[in-house]
Amino acid sequence: MALGLTVSLVFFFLGLFGGVALGWLFIGSSLIGLSVAGMPLSFTAGTFYHSLFSEVLMAIGFFVYAGSLISEAGLADRIVRFSYALVGRIRGGMEIVSIVATLFLSALTGSSVPCISALIPLLVPRLAKYGYEPQYTTAILCSSSFLGYLIPPSVPALVYCLVAQQSVTAVFLATVVPGLLIALGYGVLNFYLCPKYMNMAIASEHELPPAAFSERMKEIMSSTWGALPALGCPLIILVGIYGGIFTPNEAGAIATIYCIFVGLFAYRELTKKGFWNATLSSLVSIGVIAVLIAAGTVFARYLIRLGVAQEVANWMLGLFESKIMIMLMVNILLLIMGMFIDGIPILILAVPLILPLMKELDVNLVHLGAIVILNVGLGVITPPFAMSIFVGSRLSGCSYGELVPIMMKFLLLVGIPVLLLTTYIPALSCWLPTVILGPNVVGPW
Repeated sequence: MALGLTVSLVFFFLGLFGGVALGWLFIGSSLIGLSVAGMPLSFTAGTFYHSLFSEVLMAIGFFVYAGSLISEAGLADRIVRFSYALVGRIRGGMEIVSIVATLFLSALTGSSVPCISALIPLLVPRLAKYGYEPQYTTAILCSSSFLGYLIPPSVPALVYCLVAQQSVTAVFLATVVPGLLIALGYGVLNFYLCPKYMNMAIASEHELPPAAFSERMKEIMSSTWGALPALGCPLIILVGIYGGIFTPNEAGAIATIYCIFVGLFAYRELTKKGFWNATLSSLVSIGVIAVLIAAGTVFARYLIRLGVAQEVANWMLGLFESKIMIMLMVNILLLIMGMFIDGIPILILAVPLILPLMKELDVNLVHLGAIVILNVGLGVITPPFAMSIFVGSRLSGCSYGELVPIMMKFLLLVGIPVLLLTTYIPALSCWLPTVILGPNVVGPW
């Protein structure tokens, strides 16, 4: 078995650094390891099928589709105008618009790429007119993109619940406070950083929101009225889920129908071409996610069969006696994985391996969900493999090298501190779900 495990891991990492698709790597590593060890291959087909036979996967598909529709249906533009009316006159306020817009859009998409795909073409050229350098706006949008992992509905949270068998509603609520803390921290840091990235010679003062209170209130009311149909989507979803009106997968279906309805009849911007583009991109994304979940589950089950999960737990417990140090090492492990692997494969691969260790340490699994999802989110903005940087660079025309130094400031000064606070103060993630759902659902923390 040791030989099979060694061969499969060597094959996996060689393929990973060679650029082989992760779905093929997961399956190939499992089959090669089982064959070398002389173990039966029969469990792989059943595991592949049963990992996809889940209502949670249906919810993931619907929310991905809703997220794709948002950039085609006119919802993003209204949310940006609404955010701009609220904070446009604050120092660095136009960049706070980026953060606030990402925060609102996150509640609609549940993932990072749709957020920045909608907002970068919309905001980068417009904010350049106010004197903000394109690389700074792009870096803030990319750094904020993973807020979609923390503000429900969240696709990574759904995947975590699928793997760890936890309450979807509880984990949705567990990430809200950390997400808001990061958004607040980004706003404060932007207040001090923005003057370094502004060209005041081309800033247009007359384009700012009106300074007079009456005129400003009129603009806020007007933008709020225009944004109401867009803001109604997260409101319906959250009230429906937490009010017990419908399940998360039903919420995803309602979100999709709602976005189509708003795009066709409220804003009238959803064209046949836009609808087709959203449908096609969603089908591709859902297909990739499904293959990753199924193939990754096979690989994770293979590793569990060989006792890797228990060995990891025993190694960590033997290496450190302190729970504080063990939790720190888990965070470091997840962050390192995030530098090379996208978020969903990490959830599928790492969660089954660390669950025995967390149970041994009596870590609340809802709290663990917040920790893992926050780590996965930070991985999206952590070089060298950072999906948001690649997408942001392509959409904005800024180079990878221009974005990374700015993004590292947001990561090191805000992201990592909030991660440590979430790790060592369980109340940040467990208090809200306990208040709303009760201690019987969340458990002791």
